[in-house]
Amino acid sequence: MTAHATPLKFLTPAWFVIVMGLCGLALAWQQATPLMGDLAGAGAWVLGGVAALVALVLTSLSLLRWQRYPQALADDLKHPVRHAFVAAMPIALILLATVATALLGPSMPVRWLWGVGSIWQFGVTVWVLARWLEPGAGKAGGPLWPGITPVLLLPVVGNVLVPLAGVTLGFPGWSAAQLGIGLLLWPVVVALLVVRIGLHGLWPERLLPATFITVSPPSAIGLAILQLGAPPVLAWMCWGVALLFVAWAASVFKRALSQPFALTFWGMSFPLAAFAGLTLRLTADAPTLFQSVAMAALAMTSLVIGALTLATVKGLRDGSLLAPEPVAMLNVVGTGATAS
Repeated sequence: MTAHATPLKFLTPAWFVIVMGLCGLALAWQQATPLMGDLAGAGAWVLGGVAALVALVLTSLSLLRWQRYPQALADDLKHPVRHAFVAAMPIALILLATVATALLGPSMPVRWLWGVGSIWQFGVTVWVLARWLEPGAGKAGGPLWPGITPVLLLPVVGNVLVPLAGVTLGFPGWSAAQLGIGLLLWPVVVALLVVRIGLHGLWPERLLPATFITVSPPSAIGLAILQLGAPPVLAWMCWGVALLFVAWAASVFKRALSQPFALTFWGMSFPLAAFAGLTLRLTADAPTLFQSVAMAALAMTSLVIGALTLATVKGLRDGSLLAPEPVAMLNVVGTGATAS
């Protein structure tokens, strides 16, 4: 860290992924209420309150950072990977509105919170896609391929989360429309990830925890289509795809743990919480044995997020988190081009 830099300068939008994870876990515990009773409901309230507090603190600090270090934010928006984390901010609003709706019911303030998050998410999605139209994008050494990582799925996730509260708040049409955007973009981004692996190699090792983000779209889509009244069989299909991605991402878990702890580890939190939430939602139409699977998923997710929280507190205390990130050499095979 330079002599003139402060930790605030490095508070990137990626920090809102913490709010996503906490909200996702709150919703998962709420889904566990039929199995666990009031204990699960109390857990959802506590987690929802913590998520709201963290969101308030991050929002205040982010506004201060924008005022004091506008160039730092501009650098985030230009970065080939970090730019997609901007989607975590509207997603946090959408999830906070979803938690509030689940715990408190519909209200005008929640409708405004959800509405701002939904429209903001739409705008961020258009902005991210517009980068693909920049001169040189997709060409050798261009700005597209270094940015094709699982982080690019965040804008997809934000769109498919809209129906979770939108239907209850009285906006089923727009909720379905925004879900359609996510349904279109999800296979596109997955295909790009496969092509990137095949032609240019895997994303940098320090981004390996973000591989779990691939679990989010099918999990969230399953929950969203149930909210829109789709047949449960479609949600089961989404659950199967999510399970596949859980197993796929788990194959790099050991390698991910070999990396120094960084904020990217929180990329595991919301995907696992969404998977646990969908699993718990499907217990109503499943054999009794499946309830054990659902509870195991909830327990695993709770342990992971608990460990991430402790590691984050330690990282903030020793100064290893709010600091310049290591430069990642994102090589494009055959060109020697890099991006940091």
